[in-house]
Amino acid sequence: MLFQEIPLAERMRPKTLDELAGQTHLVGKGQVLRNAIENGRIPSMILWGPPGTGKTTLANIIAHSLKIPFYALSAISSGVKEVREVIESAKRNRSAILFIDEIHRFNKSQQDALLGAVEKGTITLIGATTENPSFEVNAALLSRCQVYVLQHLNKEQLIQLLNDAMTKDESVRKKKQVLAETNALLQISGGDARKLLNLFELVCDSLPAEAAITDELVMDIAQRRMAIYDKKGEQHYDIISAFIKSIRGSDPNAAVYWLARMIEGGEDVSFIARRMLILAAEDIGNANPTALIMANNCFDAVNKIGYPESRIILSQCAIYLACSAKSNASYVAIDAALAMVRQTGDLPVPLSLRNAPTALMKELNYGAEYKYAHNYENNFVPHEFLPEEIKNQKFFEPGKNAREDEMRKFLQQRWEKYK
Repeated sequence: MLFQEIPLAERMRPKTLDELAGQTHLVGKGQVLRNAIENGRIPSMILWGPPGTGKTTLANIIAHSLKIPFYALSAISSGVKEVREVIESAKRNRSAILFIDEIHRFNKSQQDALLGAVEKGTITLIGATTENPSFEVNAALLSRCQVYVLQHLNKEQLIQLLNDAMTKDESVRKKKQVLAETNALLQISGGDARKLLNLFELVCDSLPAEAAITDELVMDIAQRRMAIYDKKGEQHYDIISAFIKSIRGSDPNAAVYWLARMIEGGEDVSFIARRMLILAAEDIGNANPTALIMANNCFDAVNKIGYPESRIILSQCAIYLACSAKSNASYVAIDAALAMVRQTGDLPVPLSLRNAPTALMKELNYGAEYKYAHNYENNFVPHEFLPEEIKNQKFFEPGKNAREDEMRKFLQQRWEKYK
């Protein structure tokens, strides 16, 4: 391949940990992954993060640092046959790194083909995924891997990538163009370093030598030349965001429109259904408990049926959720409780609430003074169930909707903190 045919993002790909942009929580001095690499002993791992954050680059750096055979497969184009060929080759070499891009696209049988080799150490697996591995990687394989989460690059890191390209890349440098503004480049790339550099190259190639690169020019070139929907890139996140916000905003028409955009773009129907399942609890919750049942049934159904029929089920569920009463009270409550736990640590369980299966525990007053609610009127007795240090705290505040108004009345009849 000629130099000018290699994309800028590939030409600028870092070759050492010190050149890697961001991810200091993993590869900074003294951090867990850097230590493992420098010690020459890395575990099998899943690299989970948004597009363009360095998953493939990190795998290449690891392979180069350890100086052992490196095999790369894409889950889109490879299957069990290719995996087994790599494993056989690794056996002959006694060890190897196998990098699988988009490992979440491997089905169960393909993932199972990796298990024995990973467990025996024949291969060190590095899987890359943009999706939550808890959902997309089977439990047996996931238990044999460390999961490392990669983060979006920040504004300063992205701008540094642009400046490095202008000074270090021969093709860009010889154009002598001026980077006058960066907002449009950053906005369109959405934190994806690969997309940023490839867009930057597109802009540079579209402008004459010594031209000033402005936001207006970038937007004009991007709108004329870039794809409408990239299910692996920034549009993947923007459109699912618009979809979720339309449902949250109770607009079924917009919800169905953004759903159609995703379906037409080839989005994974399971991904769409899973996001609605989360929304049913986060944004509707107890305002309409049936929403969670509906979303869960939708998730099950689309996985059984597949496309194109699943579009009807997705549409039905999206419309139902959009037309439901909304409440984020459960979401707010658990986050408030988590914040309290992080602030106060492991507070002791009150003696009255402790389990007392032995005589000794009973002698130590475990379970003493506990009052069994069903022995009292209305199956309720006032009792402090929180640790002494945070007694009378209120994490849950019912939303303003018919069902949670009933909850509010129920709680007000029983607890002073709700009156």
